[in-house]
Amino acid sequence: MTTIETDTLFPDSAVSAPPGLLDAPTARLLLPANATEEQWHEARRGGIGGSNVAGILGLGNTKYTSPLHVYEEKHGRSTFEGNESAEIGSEIEPFLAHMFTKRSGIATAEAPGTLVHVDRDWMRVNVDRLTFERPGPASGVLELKSRSEYQAAEWEDGAVPDAPAVQCHWGMAVGGWDHGFVAALVGGNKFRWVRLERDEEMIEWLVDYCGRWFQRHVVEGFPPDPDGYEATTDLLAKLWSVKAETIAEVDVAKAKELRAARADLKEQEKALAAKIRTVENEMRALTGENEIAKAGGQPAWTWKANGTFASKKFAAKYPDLVEKYTRMMPALDTARLKEECPEAYAEFRARQLYVPAKGI
Repeated sequence: MTTIETDTLFPDSAVSAPPGLLDAPTARLLLPANATEEQWHEARRGGIGGSNVAGILGLGNTKYTSPLHVYEEKHGRSTFEGNESAEIGSEIEPFLAHMFTKRSGIATAEAPGTLVHVDRDWMRVNVDRLTFERPGPASGVLELKSRSEYQAAEWEDGAVPDAPAVQCHWGMAVGGWDHGFVAALVGGNKFRWVRLERDEEMIEWLVDYCGRWFQRHVVEGFPPDPDGYEATTDLLAKLWSVKAETIAEVDVAKAKELRAARADLKEQEKALAAKIRTVENEMRALTGENEIAKAGGQPAWTWKANGTFASKKFAAKYPDLVEKYTRMMPALDTARLKEECPEAYAEFRARQLYVPAKGI
């Protein structure tokens, strides 16, 4: 791991915090903000950062990150290609920092780069902003988030979802600050911010758990056990190219154990699905011809005609309207593609797990 030594704390080319950050009780600068992307990735692979902690613990959006994702990233095999949500979140950070200062009266500044714990080299963080509630060095850290309207309830009444709260505590753990803030733009039009006090018990647990995880899975190189996160399913499909008709030999006892466990869970899934349908049908019966059901003046649920359009039934009843509103659209000829370019076709075909009813 290359540590970048700087004569001055904040390079002229970086827009960063005022002098004094290194007075933070337990942090030093590992990499300046104007380092190359290659240096940034190298520094990231050499330790655990705030977003890694959320992934290791299975918090946040498990559609995009999981313990296995973090493991692959640390070994230089990240498959995350970015998405529009992450891009927009990064672009609006300055606005969110401005809103935080406007609402709280607390000044903020960009961090000078990647920070590392003075005693534990694997503890690293790239905080969104530093906060300044008094003259001198930074007094705390600020995590900035952009979240969907569907998550609005998680931010009401001073609440903070687990993932950003853990990230904020990780910033405190690395830098040694006694408090931090989490601010979020929710649904595009609601701004929420919360102050979090340092929780020594939580930080001690995080450092111990993540330290053991780093030693086992990064230093020693053992992959984490498979888990049930959607992100892990997606990642496993991307890690290996399919070798047609090849066979993986699996221990008979292990295969029987996994098949039996899956069969049992599938039966439970069916039973739960039936119970859920029963409850939902009672909701539908109570709603009747109405769209919205309220209880005590508050919305309880809705039953609106906003689902999938029944095109076949529509065509049977209104053939003249089908003719009027049908339009030709370009479509990819996958059958021809498969025949003429089988390798390109196979590269983008999803892998499906099939477990036959009869077998071992």
